[in-house]
Amino acid sequence: MKWQCLFSFTHMGVWAADTVVQLSESQKPKPVLEGLQFGTVFTDHMLVIEWSNEGGWGKPHIQPFGNLSIHPACSALHYAVQLFEGLKAYRGQDNKVRLFRPMLNMKRMLKSARRACLPGFDGAELLECIRKLLEVDQEWVPQSDSASLYIRPTYVGTESSLGVKKPMQALLFVILSPVGSYFSTGTKPVSLWADSKYIRAWRGGTGDCKMGGNYGASIYAQYEAVDYGCQQVLWLYGDDHQITEVGTMNLFLYWVNEEGEEELATPPLDGIILPGITRQSILELTRKWGEFKVSERYLTMADLRLALKENRVKEMFGSGTACVVSPVGRVLYQGENLEIPCEVNCSGLVSRLQQELTDIQYGRTPSDWAIVV
Repeated sequence: MKWQCLFSFTHMGVWAADTVVQLSESQKPKPVLEGLQFGTVFTDHMLVIEWSNEGGWGKPHIQPFGNLSIHPACSALHYAVQLFEGLKAYRGQDNKVRLFRPMLNMKRMLKSARRACLPGFDGAELLECIRKLLEVDQEWVPQSDSASLYIRPTYVGTESSLGVKKPMQALLFVILSPVGSYFSTGTKPVSLWADSKYIRAWRGGTGDCKMGGNYGASIYAQYEAVDYGCQQVLWLYGDDHQITEVGTMNLFLYWVNEEGEEELATPPLDGIILPGITRQSILELTRKWGEFKVSERYLTMADLRLALKENRVKEMFGSGTACVVSPVGRVLYQGENLEIPCEVNCSGLVSRLQQELTDIQYGRTPSDWAIVV
């Protein structure tokens, strides 16, 4: 397959065509999907590509899954010169394997690479390498419309130096993991802890890039949320407690706004919000419907509180590659439990979006968003 490259990249020679394939001598048993924890089981092979300032990009290698060998002084370990992406491969009822808008993942990965001072790459060539990896491990793509194969490209600085600088060596690798539902509760509404005590991102920072440091720094708050009886953190920003993101998800509020308009609103991409692929897809889908106002606008906890008091909130939900769409049922804020209306099993917006997006992802609805590999 020839991937269409929609963005600029640094020049390099032929890449995917030079892929070296070394097959594993043995194959691991496929896991039982029911009850499978997210990201705990991995396929038989991985993709590894090295870069150096002197030689540029080396040949891609598809090789047996195994540990990496890195220098103890590498910049990824000491200074978090590291980033990653997340996308999925879906097997449809026609037995074809599809990727959902993968070029958007490549575009976002390049943006993160620029911010981390890691070298650029050709997104179309990387996707072709991923396609070759999927071809080798195609039997790992689940025969299920409630499971998928998670694809994790990762990009790290590997120069053996303790200097705080742009790395002169780097490693890009891709691993695959069969997954079911991201949350142990499945599609049941999640509960959120909203507190300004911790901040996920700030303007001028790296909140709009998919860097590991953004997530590692959030774990402490996540455990505090659990201590308060909540599943995820609702990250707030500023003195007015702006609503930003939820755990690993973008956030949407479906409500009747202050002007009496039916509206689907999500915080704008102002530098502290990760530009989610599912987020963008939801905005494009609902704008195409033309049934209600769709906005990228600032929302505060005061807005949410007042709207709940006046019965103007219809639904609230998170979106992301791992969860697709996840309804919010409760927000704990300043000691008060804010109960959010949910229509998960009825004809609500969450259910409709979940159905439309998964229909595209699994090939039940033809769409140029779903790329057959």
